[in-house]
Amino acid sequence: MEPFTVLTAIAAPMPEPNIDTDMIIRIERLRDLEPHQLGPYAFENRRYRPDGSETPDFVLNREPYRRARIILAGPNFACGSSREAAVWALRGFGVRSVIAPSFGPIFVNNCYQNGLLPVVLPEAAVRALIEEVEAAAGRAEVTVDLRECTVIAPSGGRWRFEIDALRREALLKGLDDVALTLSREAEIAAHEARDRAARAWLYPATATG
Repeated sequence: MEPFTVLTAIAAPMPEPNIDTDMIIRIERLRDLEPHQLGPYAFENRRYRPDGSETPDFVLNREPYRRARIILAGPNFACGSSREAAVWALRGFGVRSVIAPSFGPIFVNNCYQNGLLPVVLPEAAVRALIEEVEAAAGRAEVTVDLRECTVIAPSGGRWRFEIDALRREALLKGLDDVALTLSREAEIAAHEARDRAARAWLYPATATG
């Protein structure tokens, strides 16, 4: 995975609550497409009319939000089914972070597995960010600094966010769960050796010739 350290980018306001995973990616697309092909179909029912033409007033069809790498979302973003494809579609579109007051819980874990940073901020903070971005017609960029666990508004306002230490380490280094575990192989082996010495009865004896 690509490491996540500091991201300064266009942020698209999507304040509607309860945007679910089916809105992010239609389940029908999962039958025929590989994960890396889903980006063009993110928010398909919102971005396109039945005839395939763009819906002109949808935020991601407007400049500069077409180039958004951050989404400023409403409460309970990505609720609903547990499909990991919702994250694949967002990543394929170019999104690397979603800032919201709350998320669907399964979506959060899927984000960490795919290098997308979910940031929880108070609803008032997300609203303030949206107001700043909209006042600048989207041309004022937002910064998400994972090293400092801080979101920085275009005006310089700052909000701290919390993230599990291991999740933060994995994103900073670009590691999924398996790679993170392997990176700690020496620590795991040392722990097992200490435990074997302290509780030898738990470990089967090794046969000798």
